[in-house]
Amino acid sequence: MTKRHSVKYKIDRRLGENLWGRPKSPLNDRAYGPGQHGQRRKGKASDYGLQLRAKQKLKGYYGSITEKAFKRLYQEASRIKGDTGEKLIGLLESRLDAVIYRAKFVPTVFAARQFVSHGHVLVNGKRVTIASYQVKPGDKVELKEKSRQLAIVLEATQLAERDVPEYIEVDHNKMSATYVRVPALADVPYPVQMEPNLVVEFYSR
Repeated sequence: MTKRHSVKYKIDRRLGENLWGRPKSPLNDRAYGPGQHGQRRKGKASDYGLQLRAKQKLKGYYGSITEKAFKRLYQEASRIKGDTGEKLIGLLESRLDAVIYRAKFVPTVFAARQFVSHGHVLVNGKRVTIASYQVKPGDKVELKEKSRQLAIVLEATQLAERDVPEYIEVDHNKMSATYVRVPALADVPYPVQMEPNLVVEFYSR
């Protein structure tokens, strides 16, 4: 398993946006990039720069997925009939760690990845430890009995900063969720604007 050594909130500052909409983001106090040159005025970005930024933003939002894994998702999306950008969002939202995060079983996407890899999650009654596992519509995702009273879980279910989207049905009493359908871009509650069309342009160069 690859490790991400950078502090996650530096992603916010580097991109200049509160990526997860969290009140703890340092961007709320320091709305400029990290480092000694962070406050310098930025010039106009090139088309390539805009495309790269869109890719980094989408990758970062889902817990800084590795470039290899992210490109593999793009390639899979490009093989599916329909709008490639929309299909990419659907594949990202179908990841098991994303479903766990959307269901409010954990407070962050980073915690979701760790939660899955530590064996706390069942899919259709079977333990799954792969965060990138693709959940299908109709699949039931639930927490193991012993994991339901963990502090991180109880904290997450009470978070007021985000709601469970309509494409996931959740029962927090039973700590279970059903993935109802693959969402479109407009269905996903991103705190910032995502531009998957620019990601497609980046890989289509």
